[in-house]
Amino acid sequence: MGAILNTVYNNYLSTYTPKSVTRYDAHKKSELRSVYSSIVKLTKDSPWYLPTTSKETQQYAVDVKENARGLHNTIAQLGGLEEDGLLTKKSAFSSNEDIVSATYIGTENPDEPVPELSIEVRALASSQENMGTFLPDEPVSLPPDTYSFDVGINDMNYEFQFSISAGETNRDVQERLARLINNSGIGLKASVLEAQGRTALSLVSEGSGLPAGKSEIFNISDDRTSKRSGTAQYFGLDYTAREASNAVFLLNGEERTASSNHFTIGKQFEVALKGVSAEDDPVKVGLKEDMDSLADNISQLLGGYNGFLKAASAYLDTQSRSRKLIQEFDRIAEQYQSSLEAMGVRYEEDGTLSLDRDLFRQTAAQSEDLAETFGSLKEFSSSLLRKSNQVSLNPMNYVEKTVVAYKNPGHTYVSPYTTSAYSGMMFNGYC
Repeated sequence: MGAILNTVYNNYLSTYTPKSVTRYDAHKKSELRSVYSSIVKLTKDSPWYLPTTSKETQQYAVDVKENARGLHNTIAQLGGLEEDGLLTKKSAFSSNEDIVSATYIGTENPDEPVPELSIEVRALASSQENMGTFLPDEPVSLPPDTYSFDVGINDMNYEFQFSISAGETNRDVQERLARLINNSGIGLKASVLEAQGRTALSLVSEGSGLPAGKSEIFNISDDRTSKRSGTAQYFGLDYTAREASNAVFLLNGEERTASSNHFTIGKQFEVALKGVSAEDDPVKVGLKEDMDSLADNISQLLGGYNGFLKAASAYLDTQSRSRKLIQEFDRIAEQYQSSLEAMGVRYEEDGTLSLDRDLFRQTAAQSEDLAETFGSLKEFSSSLLRKSNQVSLNPMNYVEKTVVAYKNPGHTYVSPYTTSAYSGMMFNGYC
């Protein structure tokens, strides 16, 4: 059952609206209890609706839910869950973003020293690639039968079974194997490459670097497989064209290695290696000035708002109530328009917001009290947070539904799963 649920959830993430998971997606029991209580209160007087069966509508509902969660997390990352924490997040700088990018993930404790780092990248971490044999687009030379091969990856072994029918070409089978591997979600990406009229199956690990004590990320064989063997050698699946390797870099002059190009340093910086440094030309990483950090925070907030609006706007032609959702967010922005424009926030024709950094700096420089000057921005953020929580709680409110019956006033009963109809949508086709 656990494997089925993992497959379902992986399909949900990749098919609908993949979002990164943050620490704000973990909740205490008290927070979950509060959410449930809110749902109970919300649905107490809600009428009954016909179930939503349209796949397009189901995807829209899930997308609304996930984008509302994304906006909530954006505000949370800027300190918006605390009364005086909003927009206080510090920002990191990198002297060469093409080689190293950095994000500050430390605390906002003013007494905690944050040193400037020197990073010189010697080599990037690489993934493993197995390159198959380039074969002509002709019938497979193997006899028709059921074949299988084994893949060992992440300390797990998987067996792939498939059939080869009479008359099938090499390319037909290669493309089918690519789909089979990609849909399995085991950590491999498969593709069919073509050169000079011949095709080959390429398998690349999603992860990079070498696991501790191992010389490879994955291996493929059919020596002890349950069905007929021979495909690993015929298609060349067991040939490693590029071995995995770790990243090598100097941190403040000391050589370090990492299995990934993305890692944290001292619980203060999240670093991504993007290129190899020129000799004796290290990249400097540290904290930006407070004013630059504030401008970055505002830009990130506006980016979260814009991202939500664009996601909702994508459904204007197919979902009639998406316009209602956009209008509600527009009204929030209009409420603070004059005060936000005074501090450098521009309202674009398409409804999105952008920051004029020059006007922002000018306003900040002339301000005697930054907290008072940017108070309306915090109020705007708080309003967005409340609205995103509301949308996340009941995304079905923005779906066109047919009412079946209204509850009897004074004799209502709780139906807490009404707002969570979207949660069953990801299981369609698996039950």
